[in-house]
Amino acid sequence: MSMQPKEPGEIPVETVRVARAAFRKGSLAIRIRDELGVLFTDEQFADLFPARGKPAWSPGRLALVVVLQFVEGLTDRQAAEAVRARIDFKYALGLELADPGFDYSVLSEFRDRLIEADAGRQVLDGILVAAREKNLLVTGGKARTDSTHVLSAARELCWLEMVAETLRSALNALAQAAPGWLTAIAEPDWFKHYATRAEDSRFPKAQTKRDEVGLRIGRDGMRLLAAVTSSEAPPGLREMEQVEILRQIWVHHFHLVEGEFRRRDPKDRPPGATRLVTPYDPQARGSVKRDTVWDGYKVHLTETCGTDGPNLITNMATTVATVPDSVMSETIHADLAEHGCLPGEHWVDTGYPTAAQIVTARREHGIELHGPLQSVTVAQAKNGGGYGQDAFTIDWDQQHVTCPNGATSTLWSLRSSQQQLPVIRVMFGQADCRPCPALRDCVSSPAAKRRQLTLRQHDEHQALQQTRALQQTDGWKDRYKIRAGVEGSISQGVGRCGLRRSRYQGLAKTRLQHQLTGAAINLARIDAHLTDTPRARTRTSHFAALRPVGSDGAKHLGPN
Repeated sequence: MSMQPKEPGEIPVETVRVARAAFRKGSLAIRIRDELGVLFTDEQFADLFPARGKPAWSPGRLALVVVLQFVEGLTDRQAAEAVRARIDFKYALGLELADPGFDYSVLSEFRDRLIEADAGRQVLDGILVAAREKNLLVTGGKARTDSTHVLSAARELCWLEMVAETLRSALNALAQAAPGWLTAIAEPDWFKHYATRAEDSRFPKAQTKRDEVGLRIGRDGMRLLAAVTSSEAPPGLREMEQVEILRQIWVHHFHLVEGEFRRRDPKDRPPGATRLVTPYDPQARGSVKRDTVWDGYKVHLTETCGTDGPNLITNMATTVATVPDSVMSETIHADLAEHGCLPGEHWVDTGYPTAAQIVTARREHGIELHGPLQSVTVAQAKNGGGYGQDAFTIDWDQQHVTCPNGATSTLWSLRSSQQQLPVIRVMFGQADCRPCPALRDCVSSPAAKRRQLTLRQHDEHQALQQTRALQQTDGWKDRYKIRAGVEGSISQGVGRCGLRRSRYQGLAKTRLQHQLTGAAINLARIDAHLTDTPRARTRTSHFAALRPVGSDGAKHLGPN
């Protein structure tokens, strides 16, 4: 399909007349068109379509449709029906009342084009640009960020289901690509074990029997991989996606020990960042955060806060589930800078700030990154009676450290941490430490004969000390309360748009889902601002409302 960009025109007179009569109090779609005007133009998405071919339905209008679709939680069929049948949708899109709309499959094709061009951010930006023009978006103030888990669209599988489905998936793919060859090499039992889904199988309950089934599946997969990689196999089979997934999962879970085929011990498997958890969503990863265990992805939501206007989503960053929060601050700041949404203060939870992140945010973007730092992990400091790093005097110019008892370090060297970050290793001489009566209070190991320190770079060390001191003040603790509001945004995303479950398979599609979710939440919040709808209070259960005053330092007045 081709696209010839057209300038958005005025709303047809008859559409305006009927909409005003039918919606005397207005609707979200009508108010958004009246207040923000045309949010998307065809020109914005011109690069997604070829210059020649069958004319495409207006991509500018399609962009608005997919956002309204997320606002109301509609399926593709329901969204297409709304364009065809609903007066307020026709008003927002500027269509004639008799316009027949489009087939629902157009929405899927449009999302595919957005994914191929990584253009999902353009949809979120369209809302933000319009909000900024109406003074509804204020940048340079305060923003807050938090992350939440996102379940893969593929069903979670137990280990036996995963290996069985991986092999079945590869067999199905090969049956399409080379049916004659597969018929010739397939074992008779394969049709019995892998013709139907693993969830329909009745795996034995006894662990010994289950282990035997797992090894049988593993050996069958090895036979198939040997056949696919042999010289007699048709060309191109080994490069097929499902065959490569089979190979990877088999490497992750099986190996040969002295010529005997065995299942790998959990300690011998690769780290979660590289380990596949399902053959149907190869980019999904398994992760754990406190008590939450899931397979899929993670999304980081950033919004404005502390203003009289609506709190708007300014960034949605989607990653695989194993990416820690501690590496995301710089990525989020770079995205905010690229789209002109940088805050002056950025409030986050404990998972995000590190000394390096605080320094980088301040130096590169002029942002004050605020969030509780990780607790001290040095054994001596945790014991209370020992000597932590704060007890030592550091002379950065002379590059030496003096201990609480007056001894001076003998070694100052630049090293790399386990995370490959630059650190400074400081060591004291045994001649000073061994006779010291405070040695056992200064070292954590009973066999240690001298104290060693690992310091961050000067600017990071200073930032860390200053930040720890600031966070002990009542003023900072009171200001930090503003971060808690982002939990409500995640709740809104979950309730309105299904934020915690991917609708699609793959990181790129999940990322687009989150960009559209952010755009939908912004439209809903702008509409709430226009209609003076108060923000919902945190709900309190009837039982929680009976909690005695002072039992947790707060008084509960009753359920909302």
